[in-house]
Amino acid sequence: MLPAKLTSQLTLNVLRRIHYGASYPCLYSLSNGLLHMDRGRTRDVSLQSDSSVLRRVFYSQSAICPSLRLRETQNNGRRSFSLSAATIVNSAPSPVQPYLRLMRLDKPIGTWLLYLPCTWSIALAADPGCLPHLGMLTLFGTGALLMRGAGCTINDMWDRDFDKKVSRTATRPIASGEISRSQALAFLGGQLSLALGVLLCLNYYSIALGAASLSLVVTYPLMKRFTYWPQFVLGLTFNWGALLGWSAIKGSCDWSVCLPLYFSGVMWTLIYDTIYAHQDKEDDVKVGVKSTALRFQEQTKPWLSGFTVAMMSGLVLAGVNAEQTLPYYTVLSAVAIHLTYQIYTLDINKPEDCWKKFVSNRNLGLLLFLGIVAGNLWKERRETLLQNEEEIR
Repeated sequence: MLPAKLTSQLTLNVLRRIHYGASYPCLYSLSNGLLHMDRGRTRDVSLQSDSSVLRRVFYSQSAICPSLRLRETQNNGRRSFSLSAATIVNSAPSPVQPYLRLMRLDKPIGTWLLYLPCTWSIALAADPGCLPHLGMLTLFGTGALLMRGAGCTINDMWDRDFDKKVSRTATRPIASGEISRSQALAFLGGQLSLALGVLLCLNYYSIALGAASLSLVVTYPLMKRFTYWPQFVLGLTFNWGALLGWSAIKGSCDWSVCLPLYFSGVMWTLIYDTIYAHQDKEDDVKVGVKSTALRFQEQTKPWLSGFTVAMMSGLVLAGVNAEQTLPYYTVLSAVAIHLTYQIYTLDINKPEDCWKKFVSNRNLGLLLFLGIVAGNLWKERRETLLQNEEEIR
């Protein structure tokens, strides 16, 4: 019994000393749990193995430390750590974490929604029968990550006073004081410099077109102070890649394809960000900011239905002008069904349902991308069939 108690006490002391919870808050909470259990247990409990104690504490601390929560697997009962963007951010060194959260790296849905219109455009611009340019997809993915981070930094710098008054945003790094404005400004400069490096990898036409979007990136966060349509301005900003992706491949924009695609992206943003805005409508009223959620109120579903019709019309027009094929239009039908289901089942008064519908748009965007790729690959088959028919004649 004595060796067991000594081993247990040693384990507690080691855990208690690990950075005193600064760099590893989950381990610190674990050590506190162990200490708490050690003080209250009886002589019989002291005979339990350390692994049993560790298991109990990990599960009891899972609400505080979800990034270290264990899950059962079907592989001989072994447990593994769950992996997510939030887990990765929480595992980073503590001085770095506020900057990663400022970029919203723990919430990658925004990066996806910025990136997906780029992928549509790049895929549409691919040669018939070819896959989209992998290098460009990678380059635009990097740019989307950096520009989304820069946009969030600008937004939080503008909204610091507003964020303090809203429970959901009060813990953001600038609002909570973890990062000062000067630090945020320096960090913003670094992000924009890296994003400029990505932009300079493109042709001159695309460099000029990409630089033109910076005014939208800077001014968008201010729109909620002056208009009930900040989601429209967000749409203009977030879907710039629908223009840029095509020009990066072709050297310039084919406006008969790019403009309908861009228009559809703007309509899509109005749909998903109006749904998102319904989560915060009560807080928005308190702090005095505007949104389409407050503008539409109980008429939200008819408005969203109208945006859906406009979005699908633009996608059909872009497809016709890009000479898309059957797989593309088949996927458009699935996209229309997805949006119809979103709107029909939406409960604008339940924030959790609004969030669920909002994040489902990543899958919608990926579905459309796959439809464009499949339609483009089908072009080669169609052209081959036409050539064979001509030879037979």
